[in-house]
Amino acid sequence: MRRLVCATAGCRRTFREQIPGLLRRYQRRTVRLATQVAAVVKELAGRAAARTLQVMAIPLTRFTALRLLLALPLPLAAAPRVLGVDDFALRKSTSYATILINVETNQRIDVLPDRKAETLTAWLRAHPGVEIVCRDGSTTYAQAIRAALPDAVQVSDRWHLWNGLGEAVRKEVGAHSSCWAKHGPPLQDGKPATTTLQRWRQVHDLIDAGVGLLESARRLHLSLNTVKRYARASEPERMRRAPQYRPTLVDPYRDHLRTRRAEEPAVPVQTLLTEIKELGYTGSQNLLYRYINQGRVEADRPTISAKRVTRLLLSNPDKLSEVPSRFRTVGYIS
Repeated sequence: MRRLVCATAGCRRTFREQIPGLLRRYQRRTVRLATQVAAVVKELAGRAAARTLQVMAIPLTRFTALRLLLALPLPLAAAPRVLGVDDFALRKSTSYATILINVETNQRIDVLPDRKAETLTAWLRAHPGVEIVCRDGSTTYAQAIRAALPDAVQVSDRWHLWNGLGEAVRKEVGAHSSCWAKHGPPLQDGKPATTTLQRWRQVHDLIDAGVGLLESARRLHLSLNTVKRYARASEPERMRRAPQYRPTLVDPYRDHLRTRRAEEPAVPVQTLLTEIKELGYTGSQNLLYRYINQGRVEADRPTISAKRVTRLLLSNPDKLSEVPSRFRTVGYIS
């Protein structure tokens, strides 16, 4: 390498000749070494890359590895023929982004900083060539695709189709709690049930009077989604829900408790506690009291949630385990 001197009068600063492909200005690593480090950090990221490079006699901290990873240029990918669009949470319920995927090769194309229609529209216009867009049920994405690609075909993938079907079935099953759960523990009653009935009447009275959903929400001091949920219910019974009980230590002894209370209605709880402890019960007396007071002993059927009923409805009967089959035999699933 030649050592050069600045030709400006009075300036005696010197500098070395730059050899293409060997060094870059202001760098402490050669181009070849930087390429090797970049290949490792691209695959392993922070701590793992630092440990691997240490074995290769290239000592780096994990912070340097991450800094080098962030400095790598992003690959330029052409717009695919079939584009997959979906959102994901950067911070749940706070910040979301949009990921774009080539459906035919399953490779990531780009990541957008948010899930707004304007952002996706701008990207689609800047990357022509997309013929089919595979998306979820978001109306925001649908609006963006129609604005940027009016001739593109919008489809849904199998996962979103099945997930949407599951959500629709779960809502419908929950709305019919008064039917499939009437032989189980008592449905919601008392003050919550009274409040639900009053709100349903208030919402439907306003709708029958020609008041819009948004104005109804303002008058009743409820959220718009809550008013929509009441408005979709054709009758107040569809708003009643089966009680949500978690599995407890008393569940395995339900049949014994039911038989004993049928034979001797006035049997003391302390006696029942002693009997089931001899059978292996390890819970407390308060837990047994709550279990009995909730009506779970006298119910004709075991407790089951709307989510569990939905799972039974959507499952292949040949693949049901013994426990779901037990629910099927007692009449939850025909």
